[in-house]
Amino acid sequence: MTEQEQLIHSHHFENGLVLIGQSMPWLESAAFSFQVPAGCRYDPAHQIGVANFVCEMVQRGAGERDSRQYIEALEALGVDYSSNASVYGTHYSGASCAGQLEEALGIFADVMRRPHFPENQLEDGRQVCNQEIAAIEDDLPQRALLRLRERYYGQPDGRDCHGTAQSVGSITLNDLKTFYEKQYRPNGMILGVAGKINWSALKDHVGQLFADWQHKPEIPPLKSPPQHGTCHLPFESQQTHIALAYPGVCYSHPDYYKQLGSVSVLSGGMSSRLFSEVREKRGLCYTVFASNHSVRDRGSVICYCGTSSDRAQESLDVILQQLTNLREGITEDELRRLKVQVRSDLIMQQESCRARAGSITGDWFHFNRVRTLDEINSNISTLTVSEINQFLEQNPPQTFDLVTLGSQPLEMDNNGISPTPIG
Repeated sequence: MTEQEQLIHSHHFENGLVLIGQSMPWLESAAFSFQVPAGCRYDPAHQIGVANFVCEMVQRGAGERDSRQYIEALEALGVDYSSNASVYGTHYSGASCAGQLEEALGIFADVMRRPHFPENQLEDGRQVCNQEIAAIEDDLPQRALLRLRERYYGQPDGRDCHGTAQSVGSITLNDLKTFYEKQYRPNGMILGVAGKINWSALKDHVGQLFADWQHKPEIPPLKSPPQHGTCHLPFESQQTHIALAYPGVCYSHPDYYKQLGSVSVLSGGMSSRLFSEVREKRGLCYTVFASNHSVRDRGSVICYCGTSSDRAQESLDVILQQLTNLREGITEDELRRLKVQVRSDLIMQQESCRARAGSITGDWFHFNRVRTLDEINSNISTLTVSEINQFLEQNPPQTFDLVTLGSQPLEMDNNGISPTPIG
């Protein structure tokens, strides 16, 4: 066991809460990341947006503090904090000087367990949610990508946690309290802490805050199948937004890093194939990228391109050609660039307790264990071109799903390939 592995700890409380800690004694700070099993996949189908609304409302007073006192208490401790709802969970995270960690965790224990849900702030909370929805409506690339994920994964895993103005407008205070009572529970909750910590004292303190919280039954969400193929969102504009997906592996899959290697060739900086071929050589677009995307048990590779309407079809043609060409394999130089980038990212994690707290929480959710930075580095360092090329041969980019947003739809044939030949 390496020194780094010895610095990672985990503890299962009897009520189902999992605490994970990584000591980073070279820092003077500490960070925490809660994942509560209260994501939008548990929203009622007619009230999508409840999880996000609850995330807003539980921070409007909890325990002995009202809304203003809650904010002032965190500011007095110097806690840099944030929160958001996602598909699988609602997340509360923060970072501060190490000496303030226990008090900060106490404040968020009140948020999880003793929220006020003040009726006189219900409409203020709704307005915040509606502003987030309006921001997405104005963000055309985001709209295209959200619709693509919704279609690709189906319900509930493809949901946008914000909902719509109509669905959020129908949510009552009782709806919020009902969702909270069902979904905010210790079983399924993960708390990751990283930084300058004393593990024994941390475990005892978290036990005092949460160990008497009672286990609640898990209610499985309703599911609906995905919708594959093409979809056009009409929007009068001089620009067209192209969102494209093809099947990939999920984050916990043994071949994930082989897929990561292939995607980095497509979109790993200014030397990447998409940037070079679509933007630099042909000047077809102002932005283009590809990235891995994963829900718990399924994955995809998602591409986006923003371009002018008159060059949209040609942009799509070139992107599809580059994806098709990927099955021919990658080069040693392309893999070398990936390894340099990953090592840089790992070094940054070693310097950020907040990044590491989020990472270990995510690891536990996907793997039921925490990977050390040494393990991740080894997974990347030992990758070979032949391994990635074999993966691409067995899993070539194909069966593309397409969402476009703009004045005119674009075309692909039945195999997901654009009918326009590329010269």
